[in-house]
Amino acid sequence: MEMVRTSLHLLLGTLAIRRGAIIECPTHLLPEDKSTNLLAVWGLGEDYQPQFDVEDADRETFLSVTDGVVEVLGLVQSPKSNVQSQRSDVEHEVSTVRGSGWVEESLGTTAESSPIFFHRYATELTQQGIELIIPMAVRGELTGLVLLGGKASGDPFTADDLEVIKSMVRHIGVGVHTHRLLGEVKQQAVENRRLYEDLRAIYRDTVRAFAAAIDIKDKYTQGHSERVGKYSEIIARELGFGEEEVEGMAIAGYLHDVGKLVVERDIINAPYRIDAKQSSELNRHPAAGFEILSPIHHPYADIPLMAKYHHERMDGRGYPDGLTDEQIPLGAKIVTLADSFDAMTTDRPYKTRRTFDEVILDLRCNTGSQFDPIVVSAFCRALLKELNGGTKERRFHKMLGKNYLDATKDIPLLNQLLAELDPRPPLARLRKHLSKLCLEYLKAVERLPSSRQSPDPLCDPRGRRRNQIRKSHFVWLYVCRRWS
Repeated sequence: MEMVRTSLHLLLGTLAIRRGAIIECPTHLLPEDKSTNLLAVWGLGEDYQPQFDVEDADRETFLSVTDGVVEVLGLVQSPKSNVQSQRSDVEHEVSTVRGSGWVEESLGTTAESSPIFFHRYATELTQQGIELIIPMAVRGELTGLVLLGGKASGDPFTADDLEVIKSMVRHIGVGVHTHRLLGEVKQQAVENRRLYEDLRAIYRDTVRAFAAAIDIKDKYTQGHSERVGKYSEIIARELGFGEEEVEGMAIAGYLHDVGKLVVERDIINAPYRIDAKQSSELNRHPAAGFEILSPIHHPYADIPLMAKYHHERMDGRGYPDGLTDEQIPLGAKIVTLADSFDAMTTDRPYKTRRTFDEVILDLRCNTGSQFDPIVVSAFCRALLKELNGGTKERRFHKMLGKNYLDATKDIPLLNQLLAELDPRPPLARLRKHLSKLCLEYLKAVERLPSSRQSPDPLCDPRGRRRNQIRKSHFVWLYVCRRWS
């Protein structure tokens, strides 16, 4: 951390201290791991990397020396005690500096009576010239330790020096603690994101399994729910929905026929057109699907409503509630088109699938009455992109089969249907068409050769004619714009 290194240099420079280090005492996940992390070091041996084990008893010792906001435990090298000797039971002078700033000296304290941490590392610390150990405590938690050597002048630390050290160590401790918290928050965010993605994956897999269970009941339309989900996803993406909304539309497509679980299998698998009574029974499945899905807390809104209203029509002749245009949710309109398109392009027991020409004719006849023009336009644009090579994904080809689509004859059909579904007013389209004709005519007139004997356009009949046509062209443009 650059902040910690800068803070250490500032601390050492303020009091002209020869050497120092900042050690972090993290809380490890494994109880047996008691190691510390070196954050910054200056002036110690080139090969020396402070590495300590801080036991729970050490943490309690360091925290117990505090009194109020900050407490500092210092091991001050005493000139009267031979701390450079090779004896392991060397005597140290322990100074506890409390918030009042007074220094209480206790001469002759032995290593055995010192805290456990000092009993283990006293020799190592004195050999490196460390005279002070200041615990960084934030909110009752030991954040780390600051190790400081002696002053360059050789003078002992005064009470004022220790107050400066305490103040600066407090800020360093807060910085280290904040950095640690941010790291934990980021790690937790990553973990939460991973868990969220796992839950979404489980949810999607569950929905797909549920959709497969629905389709298994109908042996003639296996894979129908999954294809409707994929078509719905394609349309939603073409309409500019966000990724979560696109995924929600796919889920709605997968589950749109969940209500068929309450319909008798004989009716679903009837190899003939069902009668009115059976049709009434089958028509219960949208409302039944709504009842099944409503108690579930879906991550995407309106999925139960999409299942309920995917057989509604723009003209109000649908079921179960006979809703009209603006009363039908946009998501339900998307599922309606996806469901109908898959029904038209798959074989049923009582009919074979339609050709693409017949599908386009059905869309042309029923757009505005059954299908929403905006949804149909988005569907056509998405299919047109794939046929034109505008997208690498060949999702339509995979779902419709290898030889169903023919770009040569299907592209003109889609372009014609899109032109008919152009939402602009007819007068605006007329203006555009007239303007285009005027420009083409003017370009053709400009290409006419002038008379060689009369270079002056005012004397040249053809030149005068060109000027007249040019003026009429601008008049046409003005009139067309006024009409719109």
